[in-house]
Amino acid sequence: MLSNLFALALRNIYRQRARSAATLAAIAIGVAGLILAGGFVQDIFIQLGEAIIHSQSGHIQVTRKGYSEGKNRAPEKYLIGKPEQLKADIQEAAPGVLLSMARIGFTGVLNNGKRDLGIIGEGIEPDAEAGIGTYMQFIEGRALKDTDQEGIVVGLGVAKSLGLKVGDRINLIMTLSAGAVNTLDFELVGVFQSFSKEFDSRAVRIPLDAARILMDTHAAHLVVVMLDKTEDTAPTANTLKGKLSGQEYDVTSWKEISDFYEKTVELYDRQFGVLRLIILIMVLLSVVNSVNMTLFERTREFGTMLAVGDRSNTIFRLIMVESVCLGLLGAIVGMVIGCLAAIGISAIGIPMPPPPNANLGYTALIRIVPSEVLTAGTIGFVAAVLATIMPAKRAARLDIVEALRHGV
Repeated sequence: MLSNLFALALRNIYRQRARSAATLAAIAIGVAGLILAGGFVQDIFIQLGEAIIHSQSGHIQVTRKGYSEGKNRAPEKYLIGKPEQLKADIQEAAPGVLLSMARIGFTGVLNNGKRDLGIIGEGIEPDAEAGIGTYMQFIEGRALKDTDQEGIVVGLGVAKSLGLKVGDRINLIMTLSAGAVNTLDFELVGVFQSFSKEFDSRAVRIPLDAARILMDTHAAHLVVVMLDKTEDTAPTANTLKGKLSGQEYDVTSWKEISDFYEKTVELYDRQFGVLRLIILIMVLLSVVNSVNMTLFERTREFGTMLAVGDRSNTIFRLIMVESVCLGLLGAIVGMVIGCLAAIGISAIGIPMPPPPNANLGYTALIRIVPSEVLTAGTIGFVAAVLATIMPAKRAARLDIVEALRHGV
């Protein structure tokens, strides 16, 4: 019986080619739209995450317990005494680690001989950092090298505030916890621009050895861990937490460090949820209109079926099977169109302006995410089936006499 219904449903779909095509188009366009919108949002998440990782945080940071809460009040209390040993332990504990590097943070005053500017700085291992800073553009000069013992790079906002150019000599002044004041003279070798305007307005980087001289220490505040794949962050962080447990270390992933990223993801998730609802409603309305018109034109057909002995539930099932077939076909067509369109658009790229509080624009892509594709197809299929239930019930309750007189 079910096979007969499917055969009859497919025949009816082919017979009503114009209406079927309109219904298929509504479903397919909605599904394709969801795939493109979802892929675009996923690309925003991925590119923003990679920008944070490769310009600021790294994939994982290992610090002394309490550093995140106490670094602004008393950072000298949270120094890692043997960072080189910790780096070796990390490399041994997690095979997915690409490299690890020590950093030391500080605050101070930058002076160009005319003006002062309060800055937030980092002492870094230049050659190691150069390999990961792919989202940090140097608009003047170049990145630091291990040989630049007196070199310094500053954010674009810092350079503009002090009127700095590559080659300028500047003084970095720092007050130690004991009250002593240390100062070193540096040569500006580069001006960088990251995705964050706020970061660039105060950021300064110098070689780790120079920072240690200024701070009179051989320690570091944190060890930054870079991985082969960003998706390995959570399992690697859990592995390191297990290996370093009992050693007074905190292991923090880049998502936990970046509050801005989490809020952005939450915002876009909500917006995309609304978009899904809007597209679902549009598909529902389009399919309802198409189905109503089709069933209206077939009123005498249903009256004839009732007159020759078919039951009301047979008509209801027939219409629903037709809807299931159309929904399934429309979802498949929409998924194919959406994926092909995503590939085509990604091959060209979408030039995007800088996000809020950012300096750099970027080229957006449409990511093909299997879960998003399946979700879009499911939404299109479900919308088609739901849109048919009420019209199918009305068609099944037709009065035989009125149905046979329809259109006469």
